[in-house]
Amino acid sequence: MQRPERHVSPREDSPGQGGFARFFKSEAAGSILLLGATVFALAWANSPGAGLYDSMLHARLGVSWGGSIQALSLHHWVNDGLMAIFFFVVGLEIKRELAVGQLSSFRSAILPVGAALGGVMLPALIYAGLNAGGMGSHGWGIPMATDIAFALGVLALLGPRVPVGLKVFLTAVAIADDLGAVVVISIFYTDQIHTLPLLVAGGLLGILFLLARLGFHRVAVFLPLALAVWVATLLSGVHATVAGVLLAMLVPVRARIEPARFLGTVRHKLAELESVPLSSTSMVSDRAQLASIGDLHDAAGKFLPAGIALEHLLHPWTAFVILPLFALFNAGVHLSSGALDRLQSPVSLGIVVGLFAGKQIGITLASWIAVRALGAELPAGVTLHQVWGASVLGGIGFTMSIFISGLAFGDEGLVASAKLGILAASVLAGACGYAALRWILRTG
Repeated sequence: MQRPERHVSPREDSPGQGGFARFFKSEAAGSILLLGATVFALAWANSPGAGLYDSMLHARLGVSWGGSIQALSLHHWVNDGLMAIFFFVVGLEIKRELAVGQLSSFRSAILPVGAALGGVMLPALIYAGLNAGGMGSHGWGIPMATDIAFALGVLALLGPRVPVGLKVFLTAVAIADDLGAVVVISIFYTDQIHTLPLLVAGGLLGILFLLARLGFHRVAVFLPLALAVWVATLLSGVHATVAGVLLAMLVPVRARIEPARFLGTVRHKLAELESVPLSSTSMVSDRAQLASIGDLHDAAGKFLPAGIALEHLLHPWTAFVILPLFALFNAGVHLSSGALDRLQSPVSLGIVVGLFAGKQIGITLASWIAVRALGAELPAGVTLHQVWGASVLGGIGFTMSIFISGLAFGDEGLVASAKLGILAASVLAGACGYAALRWILRTG
């Protein structure tokens, strides 16, 4: 996923808005950094400095008190800590789409949700079929999700020929299958539940919910409570990143005041300020000016939803810091002489076939059914041929797939096989998706 400024609601009914253009460009920019971190990790893990790379992954960082030491490896801090922020942003995206975006009504959601279901279920079934009864059978969730940063990055290479509606469609599909991946992680990739910490996490979430409903939004209160929810979730046995999604569900994505009230306040306060001599220093001594400026600030804060503001704030950090760090700490697969044999294992084959073939067949077939049988409408200027081209890009799994592989397997050999399959499938899907869309867009 990717940043700088990102409009949080790419809507089909406003394809020309600059917000989605900024979002798309930021996704494309972040994918370059993500790719660079991946290549660097691979090169480092297979260089004479590989020992230093492994030492970095396992270096422990934590706190101690009363003779007790609580520490996690840097690898775990990235995957369980920083990725919770990434999942918080994912949760904000999901809630925004459910509230006001492409998933907010049956008519607008039927196409991306149907496509996402096809693109989630078929890859999982393919993987399960190739690994039934084997050591890797638990990894069926790995080929489910699409990496939006890389997928939109490839679309960016095709330039302005790509219809905005196709970018919006692919984004909505990726967000919908992110939702599916989060559900799968929370239900199927949680080994053991500890009741007391889980109850504490639930209680803290309840307090945060009540505070949000009462309109109390002080960061100094919410941040410590959110951190406590993360710690309690981590201790409960549920993966800590799920806390990020749950917290995001509590953040409002709608304005707290009506537009008419906001505009009325702005007009009235601006008129007050325009009626008096105003300078950069006059407000310091003039209490009336300072009050008017404060009222403008409060009105803007209430009109800009907290979820939108947080997404704008955190998106650059997740795109340019957290995801590249995740790639650095997770993509360093040792490519030994047995790597080719490992790539032919059922785990790798299940992932490659699931992501590359399963995604494009599942998304395209489900989209065709939604349009032909359920009355869904394709975005303006988008054809089913273009949907197929975009579905090939859906096979770029990377971030979420690598994340799930670490949850699915405790055996390092299986994890390495999974990562090789993910990397191979992502490269194949990216190259073929680019070639397919370039040909489709050229021939019209």
